[in-house]
Amino acid sequence: MLDWDDLRFFLTLARHGTLSAAAKVLHVSQSTVGRRLNSLETALAVRLLNRTPDGYVLTLAGEEVRRKAEHLEAEALALERDVTGRDTRLRGLVRVTCAETLAAHILAPSFAKLHASHPDIMIELIPNPRELSLAMREADIALRMRQPEQHDLVVRRIGNIAFGIYATPDYLRDQGALDFEAGCAGHHLITQLDDTQEMTQSAWLTDLASRATVVLQTSSHEAAALAAASGGGLACLACFRGDGEPRLTRVPAPTAPPSADILLLVHRDNRDTPRIRVVLTHITDTIHELAAILQPGDGVGSDARAAG
Repeated sequence: MLDWDDLRFFLTLARHGTLSAAAKVLHVSQSTVGRRLNSLETALAVRLLNRTPDGYVLTLAGEEVRRKAEHLEAEALALERDVTGRDTRLRGLVRVTCAETLAAHILAPSFAKLHASHPDIMIELIPNPRELSLAMREADIALRMRQPEQHDLVVRRIGNIAFGIYATPDYLRDQGALDFEAGCAGHHLITQLDDTQEMTQSAWLTDLASRATVVLQTSSHEAAALAAASGGGLACLACFRGDGEPRLTRVPAPTAPPSADILLLVHRDNRDTPRIRVVLTHITDTIHELAAILQPGDGVGSDARAAG
């Protein structure tokens, strides 16, 4: 008899391609993912995934099993959402996913207030640059800075994030004045990888400082902020993060960096579940209350921090 959990682990590994990525999504060890795959392949007496230098790739048999397993998964998730939607209790787990810096500096501090009002609601906060699937119940609520590709989602714009160029005063003194007309030759850039939500702002910075050298790329906004704060170079950061870092100063630029909308996402089948509705409202209120910090004025350095 097939074990549904084995199929679930197989699907996650097939979607994400590596044991480490699948283990992170499933909140288990890599060895557990490998053991579940071996269990399923043994039960079916067929190889489902081939391991390559670039990750796991489906075999022909794996493609067929994946198609049928995804059908079973869709039915199970639809049933789960239907049952969950009838739960009228203000208690239980709500999974929230967003970018790392939003999680650490905006949402995590706010959840103490939520817990005081609703002590039986438990939040699982999942900082992840990858877009977790709400349809597959990897999360219940998502905050994102670009439009989703998933269907069956309710999307609401609840705020906006301003960005700026940041560096340490020592870096600016040692590397010399920023000459944007000359492409900032001789300067160092810290940028985001192309698959992250802040890639639009990184592309703007690399175009503006076209003769500067990219010395660090990262999928973590927080890593970029800390690298800049350690004197590593120029970074385009969310103003609420850059202005709040005492080691950084905001640098005037000839044009404003592109801002980013804050989008609140929930699966349409879950939006009226009471505990999820409470968390949606709390997140919306939090973002509205912090609007002046998320979208500060055009001041530079300590003046910008005072405004925030």
